[in-house]
Amino acid sequence: MSKIEILAPVGNEEMLRAAVFSGADAVYLGFSGFNARTSANNFNADTLKDAVAFCHARGVAVHVALNTTVYGGELPALEQAIRAVAASGADAVICQDLAVATLIGKIAPQLPRHGSTQMSVHSLQGALELKELGFTRVVLARELSMPEVEHITKHCGIETECFVHGALCMCVSGQCYMSAFLGGRSGNRGSCAGPCRLPFEANTLPEGKPGRLHHLSLKDNSVIDKLDKLQALGVASAKIEGRLRTPEYVAAAVSACLAGREGRAYDRDLLKNAFSRSGFTSGYLDGKIDGTMFGVRSEADAEQTKKTLPMLRELYRRERSRVPVKMKLEIEEGGEKLTVTDADGSKAFAYGDAEPQPARTDPTESLHRSLAKTGGTPFAVEDQDITVEMDGGPWFIPGGAVNELRREALDALLKKREVLRPWPTTEEHVPALPQRTLPPHRTLRARFESWEQVPERALDGIEYLILPIAQADRVPREWRAKTLLELPRVMFGKLEEDTARRIAATQDAGFAGYEVSNIAHLRLCRGLPMSGSFGLNITNQLAAQFYADNGLGSMLILPEVKDSDISTIAPTHNSRPVPTGVLVYGHMPLMVTRACPLQNIHDCAHCDKTGTLTDRKAKKFPVRCSLGMRTIYNPVPIYMGDKPGALAVDYGVAYFTLETREEAAAILDRIRTHAPFEGDFTRGLYFKGTN
Repeated sequence: MSKIEILAPVGNEEMLRAAVFSGADAVYLGFSGFNARTSANNFNADTLKDAVAFCHARGVAVHVALNTTVYGGELPALEQAIRAVAASGADAVICQDLAVATLIGKIAPQLPRHGSTQMSVHSLQGALELKELGFTRVVLARELSMPEVEHITKHCGIETECFVHGALCMCVSGQCYMSAFLGGRSGNRGSCAGPCRLPFEANTLPEGKPGRLHHLSLKDNSVIDKLDKLQALGVASAKIEGRLRTPEYVAAAVSACLAGREGRAYDRDLLKNAFSRSGFTSGYLDGKIDGTMFGVRSEADAEQTKKTLPMLRELYRRERSRVPVKMKLEIEEGGEKLTVTDADGSKAFAYGDAEPQPARTDPTESLHRSLAKTGGTPFAVEDQDITVEMDGGPWFIPGGAVNELRREALDALLKKREVLRPWPTTEEHVPALPQRTLPPHRTLRARFESWEQVPERALDGIEYLILPIAQADRVPREWRAKTLLELPRVMFGKLEEDTARRIAATQDAGFAGYEVSNIAHLRLCRGLPMSGSFGLNITNQLAAQFYADNGLGSMLILPEVKDSDISTIAPTHNSRPVPTGVLVYGHMPLMVTRACPLQNIHDCAHCDKTGTLTDRKAKKFPVRCSLGMRTIYNPVPIYMGDKPGALAVDYGVAYFTLETREEAAAILDRIRTHAPFEGDFTRGLYFKGTN
């Protein structure tokens, strides 16, 4: 059984040394401009090469995060970033935007791709789809239970990677829109402001109740004590979150993981003191999703971290000897030669000019001891891997001369191992962006949460209705040709199988097709009519074209995209335009969560599946529960119904969630007549964009 990889976060050069010296098998770091931690001290083309050389010399793999959504105007810079990663010889790229994956496939087709956790792969079909697309590893959603991890890992056919320690996003897979809509800082682009860490009150709670007033703030995840179980399941990599943390934190987590992998005890208090939010949780992996998962970082937590820092620094003060080598010392009357060979067959030599003297006794044992002193270097040698040959001996050599030979040979081998091995690249370049013009007539689609919301005259002036697939039986037969069935955005556990059964039961029932919002849906609906929802996070032409090539007949652009970038998204299929759309009305689903922000108040048995969170500014965020998931909505809706010519798309979607039938009917009338909205609303991010 292969050992599970210990994968450490690196946000700067000091963290890199801490991760490597404390024993990480691999590190992941961000390339400047295109990674999900933009405030870290990320790496550029030159510093990335240095990092890869440093790591590869020590047998440590490097994964580069290019894991943000990308806007059209950024695609040329993305191309240069991919070429820089290929030139560095890094071991893999982590990506969420299929534009990134597409470009890597064209520019550096041999460079391995890992599917980021922000691709929201939480089901077997999602992992299988990534395999089919050429990915070599999938970073599984953090919200999975152990049986769910096992099911995917055993059947997906590619490597799986699981987070085992570090911060938890409240939103599934970190696909959160709250930061963008509340403050213009997109979590999908690495600039999350962490609004979930701010006070959100669900109700007045008794003093001391976990998560009081912070009902969106989860404790850090820590399942290091389950590493041996994950390893037994075949999980390839154990990932530590924390590129914005400290070198001390990284060293503590790596050291704990090394112990956990071997089934040894580790100092949990030391790990907690390095960083915690009033302790840790293993809730998701254990399947215990309850109020105990919530916590905040207290002043006491921060003070304890300060006290512990000197002790933590000792964990990476000296370099760990980890690269096995063989040594051969040859001594003859004229001098000495030391050959050092690593497991890859690379050799380095050192020659001595100390004239050997005849020895009274056999010096072999003492020579072995001198050669074995590799401490403070990345190299390790076992006694059985040391050979001493003496021509005409025995010969005596001063200990200092032997030490110098050892240092010189190991230094030479280290330099050899630092040589970069770039990935080959092609002459492919980012194609010029199209410029979509405003269509003569924009159509309107209406999405409803349930059949009860659908007005009697809903089809008047409507291109398509969109309804959850669970509502299919309620749609009159004469309406079906104009109805798209929406698949669940998140499908944990048996829900994926249930969804597959519903697709099979409805594909010949006269419906117009399926509304998809997850990479797994492509596989479930292959060969069937599909339209893409905003959950696909389409932000640029390349991603849009990917989905058009993979069967989507139309697609929504992510509401974070600015109007100028929307106008450059114009996918085609068989030389014909593929329609694109935007939300023109709707309370934006800011978060979809598996943990429940209301469970600090009551359990599921005493809940009517509705609730409200109130922030520190007294804004009220509606919460609704369905299919085992909770959705948190923006307090005010997007409204663009009075600006039919503002955005260069083919259709708009009125996205109804909280509205009554009567309210939905009134809003549709306003959109049809381009009337102003009555009440509070937002234009979203169409004119402001995100950073």
